[in-house]
Amino acid sequence: MTSTASQKLHAAPFHTTRWTRVCLAKADSEDGRRALADLCDAYYEPVVAYLRRVFRDADAAREMSHAFFAKMLAGGTIQTAAQERGRFRFYLLGAVKHFVVHQRESEARLKRGGGLASLSLDADAPDSAALQVPEDERSSPEAVFDRQWAVTVLERAMQALDAECKSQGKLDLVHQLRPWLMGESGYGDQSAAASSLGLSLSAMKAVIHRLRSRFRQLVKAEIAGTLGEDGSVEDEMRSLFAALAS
Repeated sequence: MTSTASQKLHAAPFHTTRWTRVCLAKADSEDGRRALADLCDAYYEPVVAYLRRVFRDADAAREMSHAFFAKMLAGGTIQTAAQERGRFRFYLLGAVKHFVVHQRESEARLKRGGGLASLSLDADAPDSAALQVPEDERSSPEAVFDRQWAVTVLERAMQALDAECKSQGKLDLVHQLRPWLMGESGYGDQSAAASSLGLSLSAMKAVIHRLRSRFRQLVKAEIAGTLGEDGSVEDEMRSLFAALAS
């Protein structure tokens, strides 16, 4: 990542998930607690998506997510994150899996001892509030986690692009062109959009090309911050697009 790109990215109104920030999140200080809160906020959705797929119960997934992040915010879980171990998403998925296993073991002990668990973790229990799982969530919980991770990375990159365009007085422009940046619109719609923006079709295509290039740079910058020392941005980009296509 170039120094210019880095400066632009750091100007965005959110914190990138860099391993230096993960390390800071381990510190017992105000800055460390703020960094940890940023991490939890940034990657809350992939954890929730994973737990919804595991439990098929929206309430159980939300409660478990809150419990997991409460433990992280207490400072215990994040201590096991290490850059040399690789991708941050692998660490986070492993951490939530371990947390679920621990909670199930705790519930089992409570049942054997005659106590009452505060949260039912039995997804097959008759009284479990069954969730209507969308078609794309019939895959494994890990695949659901990866897909939501990919969506989160794209959204964070788009936030950074929004911030850059806002600083240049072009926020409305990027909002109108977002469908083409995110692959949500067809080619045939560009003429109407160009007309509404007061641009020729060729000028519109040039703007889209420029913003797409910048958006891709920001996606790569976001990904780079979640990798270990030997992580390949291009490998992770391929994983991201594969997760979106699944």
